[in-house]
Amino acid sequence: MNVLEAIATRRSIRKFTSEAVSEETIETLLKAAMAAPSAGNEQPWQFIVIDDKAVLEKTAKLSPYISMAAKSPLSIMVMGDREVEKYPGNWMLDCSAAIQNLLLAAHSEGLGAVWCGLWPEEDRVAAARELVNAPQNVIPLAVIVLGHPDQDLKPQDRFDASRVRKNTW
Repeated sequence: MNVLEAIATRRSIRKFTSEAVSEETIETLLKAAMAAPSAGNEQPWQFIVIDDKAVLEKTAKLSPYISMAAKSPLSIMVMGDREVEKYPGNWMLDCSAAIQNLLLAAHSEGLGAVWCGLWPEEDRVAAARELVNAPQNVIPLAVIVLGHPDQDLKPQDRFDASRVRKNTW
């Protein structure tokens, strides 16, 4: 699938089969995520691959919007590492670019995925950090819940010309 097709047809999938995602596919997704641009090439991301059912069930309780993690075979927590930042505050932008790459790679591999935010909700960030035993300099940004899709959502054209201006407001 070419990149424009992937962008146009990717949807947030929240229902998954129980089929496991292969280690090879997980590595492909992480390579795609780590190919993202970052400020000063700082690459401040850290990833926690979660495939243990007990940990997935705990992940599902981090936020009311991550409940589908309990029934998924895989989640990837994306975190920003402030110790490697060259330009403070850009970790969130950099990790968001990595997440978008990961989502598109998952779609191109025939997987479904949904981006579930943690940051900036401090209670969710703290609970996620505790769940994966992350150090204080690492900030949990989001959980990407993944798996083989058990729903078929049709693409939507979201282009809205009223949101576009030329040269000035």
